[in-house]
Parts: sequence; structure tokens; C-alpha cells
Amino acid sequence: MSESVQKENLNGTNGVALPGVFGVLAEQGIARAQANCEKIKIASEQISESLRETYSANSEGATSYGLKVIEISNANNAATMDFFVHLLGSKSVTDVINLSAEQARKTFVATSAQNRELWELAQKLAKEASEPVRKRVASVFQKAS
Repeated sequence: MSESVQKENLNGTNGVALPGVFGVLAEQGIARAQANCEKIKIASEQISESLRETYSANSEGATSYGLKVIEISNANNAATMDFFVHLLGSKSVTDVINLSAEQARKTFVATSAQNRELWELAQKLAKEASEPVRKRVASVFQKAS
């Protein structure tokens, strides 16, 4: 046997060009890795855009919620001041008791309505804030499938 044939038999290749096969496999692996990296890059950009949209929605929602809280505070302060004005104008203990009971009833009704309004606003804001993320994530997973 010639020396080259003996080396091939010792390497166990029996004449198969392994470097060529490995080269093709390596190229295929690199191509797949590059394609996957590109998909990840696109998904990352889409998620970043979604986060920007979410931040914008959160910012608007927080502003709306804050303005509603200020509006409610102003209404409550005005109601309290009206109560004190009427209380100072009371002429008897019976008037003070009646005014206090009426004020307590009004405060309970107003607070219940205000809490309901704030709760509904908070739910709306949470839904609006999560919508861009939900849409983007669904889109990313749909494209990846």
C-alpha cells in the first residue's frame, strides 16, 4: 500500500473528503445562525418599538389619572369648605347634627362614585398600556412560527 492510502485508512476516512463535508456543514450552520440572528434583531427592534408605544400610552394614562385625582380633590375640598360655612351658620345643636349627618351621607355617596370612576379609569389605562405589547408579542411569535 502506498503511504497516502495507509494514512487514509489510519484516519478512518476510506477516501471520503471530510474537510469538504465539514466545510459544507459549517457553511450551512453559519447561514442558519446568521438568519436566526437577523430574526432576533428584527424581533428586538419590534419589541423596542412596542415598549416606546407602551411608555407613551403609560405617560398619557398617568397624566389622565393624575388630572382626575386633582379634579376629585378640588371637588372634595369645595364640598368640605361648603360644609364648614354651613356649620358656622348653624344656630342650634340640632342643626349641627343634621348638617353633619347630611355631610356624611354626601361624602359617602361622592367617595363611592369617585372610587368607581378611578377604578374604571385605572382598568382602561391598564388595558391601553398593555395593548401595544400584546400586539407586538403576538406579531413576533406569529412571524417566528
